[in-house]
Amino acid sequence: MKSPQLLVRGIVLASLLLGSVPATVLAQQSKKAAPVRPAPDLTDVSYGPHERNILDLWKAKSSKPTPLVVFIHGGGFRAGGKENISVPMLQQLLARGITVMAINYRLSPQVSFPAHYMDSARAIQFARTKAKEWNIDPKRIGATGGSAGAGTSLWIGFHDEMAVPKSADPVLRQSTRLTCMAVIGAQSSYDPRDITKWVGASAAEHPALLPFFGVKPEERDTPKAHKIYEAASAINYLTRDDPPVYAYYSEGRVLPATAKAGQGIHHINFGLRLKERMDALGIECTVRHRDEGAKPDEEIVAFFVKHLKPAGA
Repeated sequence: MKSPQLLVRGIVLASLLLGSVPATVLAQQSKKAAPVRPAPDLTDVSYGPHERNILDLWKAKSSKPTPLVVFIHGGGFRAGGKENISVPMLQQLLARGITVMAINYRLSPQVSFPAHYMDSARAIQFARTKAKEWNIDPKRIGATGGSAGAGTSLWIGFHDEMAVPKSADPVLRQSTRLTCMAVIGAQSSYDPRDITKWVGASAAEHPALLPFFGVKPEERDTPKAHKIYEAASAINYLTRDDPPVYAYYSEGRVLPATAKAGQGIHHINFGLRLKERMDALGIECTVRHRDEGAKPDEEIVAFFVKHLKPAGA
């Protein structure tokens, strides 16, 4: 007579072959396969005055100060949250001795450019005020994120130092500079004129853009709007002393003739145009696409290990 364990396995196998596995079994299997997100060491820490100025922190185990990677979520500057961090990436960074911080920031339409960027920059400055308490090295900080979080990472990384040394706010006295950025689906420019040339008109018509800029539809093609577009685009701040970038893309390289508004906003051409500029300045820029067999979580972690140099790397 078969053991109860073998009998159960036989029933599950038969169900698989007949395509009739009970939903509860599939749910259990799926749940077991999902990576487990480690609990943060610190949760919903306030880094600024707004209710969305909060962060979570996972501390890497180390007797020496560790590097820090800051995760900035995507969502078109109007949605998303710090809980969207990639669990495999988080696990691998911690395993390699890199502390991780995930942040929220204010969203459109309640705020417009540059509020989203400045909240994220403040979170980085706040982390530097906590360097000793959190056992992090303030000189080794990288940023990552997808879409809006990617564009924000690039903007902060390329922007000139924004610290205000004589500010009454001790957080604002800290540096905003980054060591490196590893991003997914990044827009190196948010200027609709660049987007149209590099990708196509459909991408330039993404519905999140005007609320992000704080520009009304009737102001779309005015000098006022053009000035905002240029100021909001990371590539316009790029100089020879800026940090290296890894950029991954998965959107199809060829857009359909019937592309809808917003299609193409994560196109690889944003990365390729950025790489052209960075190559000319002698700055490392790696651009990868899904169709090349790229593995973003693994490659992002390897990039951060290379440039942030955690203990034992």
